[in-house]
Amino acid sequence: MAQKSRPTLMKREREKARVEKQKMKEARRADRSAQPNSRPNDGVDPDIAHIKPGPQPLADWQIIEEETVEVTETKNG
Repeated sequence: MAQKSRPTLMKREREKARVEKQKMKEARRADRSAQPNSRPNDGVDPDIAHIKPGPQPLADWQIIEEETVEVTETKNG
């Protein structure tokens, strides 16, 4: 019969942890809203600003692979 109080204590600890976590979330939200937005407001996303429509140029590692494929094909052919 002494174990009946244990789940209540555990539940109380879980509730305290939940309330503390919620308070931390609220504090982070308040900090985030207080700080100015880091992105410029010019309507251009900096992550995709350098990308042009259409086929993209090959990356360096792709160019190197193509050269080795061509060399391999000429040796085999």
